[in-house]
Amino acid sequence: MRVACKLFAEKGYHNTTIPDIARALNMSVGNLYNYFPSKEELAKEIMLYTSKLLGEKLRKVNELNADFKEKSRQLVRSFIETALEEPELINYFLKVYLVNREVFKDGCAGFACVSEVVTEIMIFVSDGVEKGVFRNQDFFTAFVTIMGPLGGIVFLYNEGLLEKSLPEYIDELAENIWKALGV
Repeated sequence: MRVACKLFAEKGYHNTTIPDIARALNMSVGNLYNYFPSKEELAKEIMLYTSKLLGEKLRKVNELNADFKEKSRQLVRSFIETALEEPELINYFLKVYLVNREVFKDGCAGFACVSEVVTEIMIFVSDGVEKGVFRNQDFFTAFVTIMGPLGGIVFLYNEGLLEKSLPEYIDELAENIWKALGV
């Protein structure tokens, strides 16, 4: 899945074929079809895997015994670290999942393929509202307030447009998110 993920992000979903992926794996096309019946199914499985991995990291942030300002910082740090350690996963989300929505319409539409990330963000926001540190607001607005800057900064980093290293933006991003959500 990681090899396919990387190829999809680099070449584009429509320009990557199952034979391309099989070749990169030194595997026969037929053997690859034993694991994934179609390119669409492989694309969906990659997104589910990515959501699960990132969701697990965000769950750890939610379970921290820390104030919400620190949890905001840890949430940003976790996303940035994932983008640096496993760039193919975040690039896949930014360059394939968000751009090729038609591929994901059956069984993976909306938040279905990213439900684990969405759930953890929902818990983070709900807990903050319950504790009185975040404003009670529409979930989608809060979700975009968190994920928009994170995806945006990684995109800018990948395009070579940032003046500093990605980790150098953690504190400022966390502060911006904290202030945007706070009461």
